[in-house]
Amino acid sequence: MGFDGSPTGQRAVRWAAEEAASRGGDVEVIAVRERDEPLPGTSYAFQPYGRRPVPDEDSVRTHLHDVVSDITSALGGGGITETVVTGDPATELLKASADADLLVVGSHRRGALSEVLLGSVSASCVRHARCPVVVVPATLAAP
Repeated sequence: MGFDGSPTGQRAVRWAAEEAASRGGDVEVIAVRERDEPLPGTSYAFQPYGRRPVPDEDSVRTHLHDVVSDITSALGGGGITETVVTGDPATELLKASADADLLVVGSHRRGALSEVLLGSVSASCVRHARCPVVVVPATLAAP
């Protein structure tokens, strides 16, 4: 399951954990930290130093662990492993789908136009994953 740190991502982790618990399965939560690379053609006015701000691996790992700990405490069990990788989120989740029974991702986009213009990790996973995909919509992120 993919985790991006957002409320929708947290809801997707909870959904996957609940589903796995009900079926006696395990969950691997994968947080993908994007590479800290220069952006081609970037204006320094918008992105200082021509780079997109990227959190360091330790902060990603800490946030992931806090979310997983809260969810496992609430559900009263384990069965969740945490993985942090660096790369393109869609590419890394698609690699993981080759060995998964189910891929769970959250969705942030609200319309087809924004998906076409901005791209979407969840849309890429739905199109190219090697296993079934569940997309948890942003509307389920609210408690």
